[in-house]
Amino acid sequence: LSSLHLKEEKTKPDANGAVVKADDNVEKTEDEEKEDRAAQSLLNKLIRSNLVDTTNQVEVLQRDPTSPLYSVKSFEELRLKPQLLQGVYAMGFNRPSKIQENALPMMLAEPPQNLIAQSQSGTGKTAAFVLAMLSRVEPGNKYPQCLCLSPTYELALQTGKVIEQMGKFYPELKLAYAVRGNKLERGQKISEQIVIGTPGTVLDWCSKLKFIDPKKIKVFVLDEADVMIATQGHQDQSIRIQRMLPKDCQMLLFSATFEDSVWKFAQKVVPDPNIIKLKREEETLDTIKQYYVLCSNRDEKFQALCNIYGAITIAQAMIFCHTRKTAGWLAAELSKEGHQVALLSGEMMVEQRAAVIERFREGKEKVLVTTNVCARGIDVEQVSVVINFDLPVDKDGNPDNETYLHRIGRTGRFGKRGLAINMVDSKHSMNILNRIQEHFNKKINKLDTDDLDEIEKITN
Repeated sequence: LSSLHLKEEKTKPDANGAVVKADDNVEKTEDEEKEDRAAQSLLNKLIRSNLVDTTNQVEVLQRDPTSPLYSVKSFEELRLKPQLLQGVYAMGFNRPSKIQENALPMMLAEPPQNLIAQSQSGTGKTAAFVLAMLSRVEPGNKYPQCLCLSPTYELALQTGKVIEQMGKFYPELKLAYAVRGNKLERGQKISEQIVIGTPGTVLDWCSKLKFIDPKKIKVFVLDEADVMIATQGHQDQSIRIQRMLPKDCQMLLFSATFEDSVWKFAQKVVPDPNIIKLKREEETLDTIKQYYVLCSNRDEKFQALCNIYGAITIAQAMIFCHTRKTAGWLAAELSKEGHQVALLSGEMMVEQRAAVIERFREGKEKVLVTTNVCARGIDVEQVSVVINFDLPVDKDGNPDNETYLHRIGRTGRFGKRGLAINMVDSKHSMNILNRIQEHFNKKINKLDTDDLDEIEKITN
């Protein structure tokens, strides 16, 4: 499967993922917020070598509740074209993932059905909608038939890679990238059957430049809708593209989260949808021992951390800080003391972050110092200790309970015992901790750093 050659152009974003240069204390602009989400999504794609085996229950709401609900346990049941089945197996998929079991029969049904699906990174959604697109294409027709929107250049390239891998045995299928920097001659028509791109460029190709005839599009995919709508312009552009498509065009929308804004947007672009939701896994704190350490300032917190450090380095630990500045300072101080530490920070390129996580996963570094931004969705099975060097608070300074759960949920995963240690350095942070205790209705005991036997027991 070939793709259009991308001509280099100064305006093209860096394929390494954007750099976020925000002062920690300044509220993020809309673009930076989107960049964080887009970078996080890209990071998840880079560090996932296999599908996440989620235990989450799948909830299916059908447009037509009377039609039988099909789910499949094997790819053969889908009666795919042999060259696509070959592509699926070549990618290492042996059986459909949870989301694919339900989504694929709906996406491949005749007549085509619309779908809104929620699934986090790593559940196989990209492969699912790529399979739907490749199945609908008529290879003999040399014009765009499937259109896929991605929030950023980098995410479009990632999806393009999946299309190329899955279509490896289907050489008649061609792919074009509608992204900034891909300059085509005016009046030219595109012969590729699949177009993947960002909303602004796709809109230009459909309306102003007329490279694509939107009336011939059979499948419209809107990927990472939650990242997409973080940019107001993208939201409007996506709706304008959708309005040009024929009434019988199949609309598929995917999002990792389903907050109200995503719902409202999804309902505008996907008429009469089937809906698939992954019920959120109840993260529990039952297998995690929680402690706090009382200190009076940052240096004392550092000292306490060094005392604890000796007991925890047998295990792998994650240390969370509130700002990049603190994370950088802490990693440098620990390194000075001769400890092997990895730092994961927001101004790193996404590829650099992925490399750091890989080293940590492989146990080359025992301790990872990071901020919230980088922590979302990172699963490292070996983590048995989480240290909150700073307690998680929202932008108004109130306890951020969800982030607390998310952070310490890195440990005690997969049924193992885990340990969470919270550093408290003021009346204010003690108050935050008390409110977190009340929220989860779980007692957090004081840890005397002279008595580290308990920690050694847990981490050994």
